[in-house]
Amino acid sequence: MFRITLLFSLLLQAFTLSAQPPHATVLGRWTTVDDNTGKPRSVVEITITNGILSGRIVDLYDKTQLDKLCDKCPDDRKNKRIVGLEIIRGMKADGTTWEDGTILDPETGKVYDCKIWMENGKLMVRGYVAFFFRTQVWVR
Repeated sequence: MFRITLLFSLLLQAFTLSAQPPHATVLGRWTTVDDNTGKPRSVVEITITNGILSGRIVDLYDKTQLDKLCDKCPDDRKNKRIVGLEIIRGMKADGTTWEDGTILDPETGKVYDCKIWMENGKLMVRGYVAFFFRTQVWVR
């Protein structure tokens, strides 16, 4: 009887995890980490509206930069405050990954194609141009 109960419990847990939409795990607030220093830089909140994923900077670890403007940013983001700035746009689900959108580097004003996926509880965020890419690891 114990084996049947254990088996049923494991099957139920597997079904619950597989029934959870793949996008549910990417939602929420993520801490970005500086590639060079390993220190936290900002908090990005990821949301999904009408099936499109976007990400907005909601806080900075360097409090002296809270009023900084994105003077190098293109388009409608030029001269907007970094805090509140939408840096991830237009991402669409493709299985367990998000693709076909862009990510903005507010320091340089450069916009890159983007791909996002989960790996071992961490958010993998890849910005790329053609075959050149850089992947950052964001943590909750």
